[in-house]
Amino acid sequence: MLSAPAHLRDAGSTFYTSVADEYAITDAAGLALLSRAAECVDRMTAAQTAIAEHGELVPDRYGGVKLNPACNLEKDARSGFLAAVRALNLDLEPLRDGPGRPPE
Repeated sequence: MLSAPAHLRDAGSTFYTSVADEYAITDAAGLALLSRAAECVDRMTAAQTAIAEHGELVPDRYGGVKLNPACNLEKDARSGFLAAVRALNLDLEPLRDGPGRPPE
């Protein structure tokens, strides 16, 4: 089992090791892209924690409300994650049963 880079937090580390094992990613380019995706998982998790704690809207210095900056962090991290997964050419969506499932 491949160990995750030390700078990753729990969510990113779990993602890194599980995807590396499941898809047998061992090449340097694949591991670099996987590391970037795992970093994005960590950022999304941190942003979601901040949003849960402070809300989607936060007070500004004028007494009004503004979008919590963590919302932009989450959006950017999600975009980076999806780009890294696309570059890895991984299909992480599970198959669905019933209507809408692609024909085999």
